[in-house]
Amino acid sequence: MEITSPIFKEGDIIPSQYTCDGPDISPPLVWDDVPKSAKGFVLICDDPDAPMGIWVHWVLYHLPADVKKLPENVPPDEELENGAMQGKNDFGRIGYGGPCPPSGTHRYYFKLYALDEELSFEPGMEKDQLLEAIDGHVLDEATLMGRYQR
Repeated sequence: MEITSPIFKEGDIIPSQYTCDGPDISPPLVWDDVPKSAKGFVLICDDPDAPMGIWVHWVLYHLPADVKKLPENVPPDEELENGAMQGKNDFGRIGYGGPCPPSGTHRYYFKLYALDEELSFEPGMEKDQLLEAIDGHVLDEATLMGRYQR
């Protein structure tokens, strides 16, 4: 499985419009080579270089199996039109919160998980709750890393 973005390549700088220095909208993402038996997806974006430990920027789950991309600027709603749900990021908000490093260059990992069954979730979950819930149900995963410095 592979996840990419039309606006930055693996290891490249994330454009400022997708950060707190711009409008702070979510970047477009695309995935392919998905396992045929996948029943849905989970997407988590986090920053392992944050001074206080891993900082969670986006928790998105219950993505239907037929969804293979996300548009730019996913609205910060608990439930999306396609049936997906969003959880709480470490900014304390639902939806995407873009890169906003206090200093230095940070790495941002967009991690996509393909699941073997449709799991029942509530909106507003946090990353740790979600990872615990999908444990044992991950068929495949893919990661896209972008960087950002203020």
